[in-house]
Amino acid sequence: MNELPEFWRTEIWHALVVHFPVALLSLATLLTVVLLFVKKNEWLLSRNLLLLLGTLGAWAAVYTGGMADGIVSRKICDPTVLKQHENLGLGVAYTFTAASFLLMVLRMNWFEKFRNYIKILLIAVILAGGGLLAYTGHLGATLVYQQGAGVYQPSENCEEFN
Repeated sequence: MNELPEFWRTEIWHALVVHFPVALLSLATLLTVVLLFVKKNEWLLSRNLLLLLGTLGAWAAVYTGGMADGIVSRKICDPTVLKQHENLGLGVAYTFTAASFLLMVLRMNWFEKFRNYIKILLIAVILAGGGLLAYTGHLGATLVYQQGAGVYQPSENCEEFN
């Protein structure tokens, strides 16, 4: 009789962690677009908090993704998708780290002369990060739903559930 594997396997941590930064950074990107059309300065704090927390979460997702890589890469049919997902995940983390850095630069008085340019650059980086995040998420979904990465495959008659 087959037994169910323990739920808290190493490769599960990535799936548990990654959805928080995806949600936070997606909302930060969406709020950035909204703020282009609606001048609500009180929403800036929300966007900035989403951005900073999402960036920290993105690095946690990169870390847990690295933990899962060694296990999942041996069980999938096309590891090139996994490598591309991993590389783009790093790109997402670096892009939103750059946006967080620009956000902090905006808070400094030293760059007052370049404030509008920094704002435009910040918006561009956040929008680029949002696009990168969407494609990286697409690749992650491809890994899970087309190749079964990190997913337990029950036996044909599901006897382990009895």
